[in-house]
Amino acid sequence: MSDHKDRRGPGNGHGGPRMGPPGPGMGMPVQKAKNFKGTLNRLIGYLKPHVGKLTGVLLAAIASTIFSIVTPKLLGNATTKLTEGLIAIWNGTPGAGIDFGAINRILLVLALLYVVSAAFGYIQQYLMADVAQKVVYDLRKQVYDKFNRLPIKFFDSRPHGEVLSRVVNDVDNISTTLQQSLTQFITSFVTLVGVIVMMLTISPLMTLIVFLTIPASLLAIRSIAARSQKLFVQQQAQLGRLNGHVEEMFTGHRIVKAFGREQRSIDDFDEMNDKLYEAGWKAQFISGIIMPIMSFISNIGYVLVCIVGGLLVLRRAISVGDILAFIQYTRQFTMPITQLANIANVIQSTVASAERVFELLDEREEIPDPEVPKALIRPAGAVHFDHVRFGYEADKPLIADMNINVLPGQTIAIVGPTGAGKTTIINLLMRFYELDGGKITIDGVDVKEMKRSGLRNLFGMVLQDTWLFNGTIRDNIAYGREGATEEEIVEAAKAAHADHFIRTLPDGYDTVLNEEASNISQGQKQLLTIARAILADPQILILDEATSSVDTRTEVFIQRAMNSLMKGRTSFVIAHRLSTIRGADLILVMNNGSIIEQGNHEQLLAANGFYADLYNSQFTGKAASGA
Repeated sequence: MSDHKDRRGPGNGHGGPRMGPPGPGMGMPVQKAKNFKGTLNRLIGYLKPHVGKLTGVLLAAIASTIFSIVTPKLLGNATTKLTEGLIAIWNGTPGAGIDFGAINRILLVLALLYVVSAAFGYIQQYLMADVAQKVVYDLRKQVYDKFNRLPIKFFDSRPHGEVLSRVVNDVDNISTTLQQSLTQFITSFVTLVGVIVMMLTISPLMTLIVFLTIPASLLAIRSIAARSQKLFVQQQAQLGRLNGHVEEMFTGHRIVKAFGREQRSIDDFDEMNDKLYEAGWKAQFISGIIMPIMSFISNIGYVLVCIVGGLLVLRRAISVGDILAFIQYTRQFTMPITQLANIANVIQSTVASAERVFELLDEREEIPDPEVPKALIRPAGAVHFDHVRFGYEADKPLIADMNINVLPGQTIAIVGPTGAGKTTIINLLMRFYELDGGKITIDGVDVKEMKRSGLRNLFGMVLQDTWLFNGTIRDNIAYGREGATEEEIVEAAKAAHADHFIRTLPDGYDTVLNEEASNISQGQKQLLTIARAILADPQILILDEATSSVDTRTEVFIQRAMNSLMKGRTSFVIAHRLSTIRGADLILVMNNGSIIEQGNHEQLLAANGFYADLYNSQFTGKAASGA
């Protein structure tokens, strides 16, 4: 139950700054899903309850795009009217003039179309925002609810950064795609189809010329993207290494300074930074030339259209306004193709993110609580381990056959070398892990027959690694029991010998602790966790080396607070400093998952076995045999 910090090593890159090319998705390494079709169908399932609004989004997108596509044609008509009038005047045609009435009517219709197009665009974005946020809201809620049903084993076996990445980055990626890319896909597709239709109505010949530029554009994109993708992979790898180095240096800056390794740290940083620079500028440069090449190919088609269009105008096969409209459509033609190519990459990445979230949602959950659970009305605190077997991995048993009998109110100390299985006993007792065999009972009731929440309410914990959250001291103490009054909080602080130091702080109980609670000392943090445990008023206590990281004077205060806390309660004390548990009723000596000795302090010393060797080694400096 200690607080873990995610330490992402080099090459991970999670959570680091993202670096990419000018256009979204161009040349970037695309994370691909293992089961694209299945994951996509499952993601679409989240959209099914919103079919009505999605239909509205589709219709609004089509309407908005169609109205915007028609406008170049109308502008062309206005240009044609103006040109015809000027030519008639130039030729001296009697009664010739510019038909400003017709032009004004066209411009009025044009302005109306722009307004209507914008209105439909607004409706489209409004509806899609509502759908996207509701889908992501449901997804986040499912993920968070899932966390409460996952066993501790899940969190112990995965880096916290990896889990957080799925909850934050992957879900945000899905949200962004639903909000932006989905509507852009609809708009781009409708625009592409509409532009092709409008170009065909003006001139099939010039449309064919524009089509001839497509293979060249696709070939250029494919060849450049293939090269840039490799470089972006290198860039992300170098970025991950640099992020890992910076994180290590910042978190361990005291050690770096203590050993005088600042220059080596700087040299390592410079080397990684140089490699990142090399990979980065090549990736950005090669990716960045996609748009100029696309523009070059597009301009070739543009020039050809102008030449052919000019010849058609001279032959009076097409009007000047239609040429101008067609040129605008030519400009509009390449953009949807580029956008659709980018969106294809984005969708690949989004489905991969969805797959990672769904993998989390599909993880095996805790064994459900019994339908008719048993509850202890007045718990006494008798604990019995009956032939308990357990291993963190099925083929590697840790505890073979453990039997412990603890009477109510006894203090049980658990000692042994690192990895002996001391903390495992606590994990099994609180049912953070399930047994492979045997059973554990409290007051004669099998813990599997109780609700987990009811079982864990019997326990209070004070750990070596203190956990305090960003909030006031009052809130942190009150975390021990919901609905605690101010008087109860203060009494708990007094019992823990914490009231005095709290009142010396500028804001007293209203002092806000930061996220690491670094604005108070380690000893003060420990006293607050003891106060929290006192307020919880549990029947069974778990103390995991609560004084190991404080000075001797503070240890005295903490020991006094724990002694008052342990009165009348069954207590399990995990200890490394054996001098702190000499008064325990029973000492369990563990090694390699088994209890090899048990008894009180005097009995174990008299036996002159493993415990005596371990105890004496703390004062003589000799290594304990077998440790």
